[in-house]
Amino acid sequence: RKNEEAMRNFFLHDNRALLVEGARQTGKTFTVRKVGRECFKHFVEINFYDHPEALDLFQGAQNAKDILLRISAFVKQDLVAGSTLIFFDEVQECKEIVTAVKFLVDEGSYRYVLSGSLLGIELKDIRSVPVGYLSIMKMYPLDIEEFATAIGIGKQVVDKLRECFESRTPVDDFIHKRMLELTRLYLIVGGMPAAVQKYLDTNNLRDVANLQRDIVQLYRRDISKYDPDRKLQIEEIYDLIPSELNAKNKRFILKNLNEKGRFSRYEDSFVWLKDAGVAIATYNVEEPRVPLLLSKQRNLFKLFLNDVGLLASLYAGDIQQQLLRDEIAINNGSIFENLVAQEFYAHGLAGYGQQLYYFNSKKQGELDFIIEKGGRVIPIEVKSGKDYHRHNALTGVMSNPEYSITEAFTLCQGNVETSGPVTYLPIYMTMFMGNDVTTKDITYEFDLEGLK
Repeated sequence: RKNEEAMRNFFLHDNRALLVEGARQTGKTFTVRKVGRECFKHFVEINFYDHPEALDLFQGAQNAKDILLRISAFVKQDLVAGSTLIFFDEVQECKEIVTAVKFLVDEGSYRYVLSGSLLGIELKDIRSVPVGYLSIMKMYPLDIEEFATAIGIGKQVVDKLRECFESRTPVDDFIHKRMLELTRLYLIVGGMPAAVQKYLDTNNLRDVANLQRDIVQLYRRDISKYDPDRKLQIEEIYDLIPSELNAKNKRFILKNLNEKGRFSRYEDSFVWLKDAGVAIATYNVEEPRVPLLLSKQRNLFKLFLNDVGLLASLYAGDIQQQLLRDEIAINNGSIFENLVAQEFYAHGLAGYGQQLYYFNSKKQGELDFIIEKGGRVIPIEVKSGKDYHRHNALTGVMSNPEYSITEAFTLCQGNVETSGPVTYLPIYMTMFMGNDVTTKDITYEFDLEGLK
């Protein structure tokens, strides 16, 4: 829903081409088709993966006129100036699209949208299209709020929850309990559009899990297709993520991959998975001080999956039933943290360069997440159990005068509560912790008096 609104707004106010990027199965093609057909009288789609012969459209073309003539012949229909959207899908298969976009946008008769999976492709060249010709839109799995809307939760309920979040007042007990149930369902179904639709169609969680495992296999096949030189390394790393997250400190331990492995040897593979959009990296910082980027330790990190439902589907046993019954005996920590990581990542709380951070020291313990907001560091703990008021690491860091931390959050299954500088929020309120960057104009007139 949010992606559709953003795309409609773009087509109304921006004449550049639009690049829609994201991992496979996040709904890119569906969204472009839906919005494109709603906003334009004529919609043309060319898929370079399904129709490799379309790659010849750009070979030897002298200008935009040549390309457009070939497109018209290829799709066997006239292109109507001023009312046609041309959709190039699976653009990772067509390197020539980079040069073509500038010419086509300059020509100005039609609108253009490009899409392609980030998995295993080099979109760097496409992103290098000169400023003024291309805008980039990222798509993620459905977040909790979008999932709630898809399930049928009313707007009034979401608005009331937002009001409680902003005023730091407890949620009505009935609503709170039902939202926790919905959150546990989200932990299982996740936000992949196909998985959500499967649940809506069948209410069968086994069918949902089977579909999720199919998506994981699709990711693994793409890894082997797009990067054959490093495919074994990347597959091993990807397959280890669930077990590493289930370990005591959840940090990715390289020796579990290779006893004698060096980080420098594997770094590109880690980065590849992160850039592909199928893994979310959270880096350790030496100190919780701004700017966090300066104390980032690139060889100490956790890897989460891009979708919590995919993670849950990979754990053995009857984890779906255990989550629905809210059995505290099982280790839910990794699943809860994965949910928070993907929410922060999608909502812009990953900061510059889309990076998330955590803090871990032998003396003070570990903080699950640290965000930088408004020039301040805000530590965040994630608690899946009932005893969420115990947080020794958080208390230690808050009491250290060197860090000057004045606010912290604990995301848990309890209701909204404030205790000194710590605010306890229900885990589902992560959906409201987005980046609140102002959208107001900032005007400043320089005083030239005495300088002319």
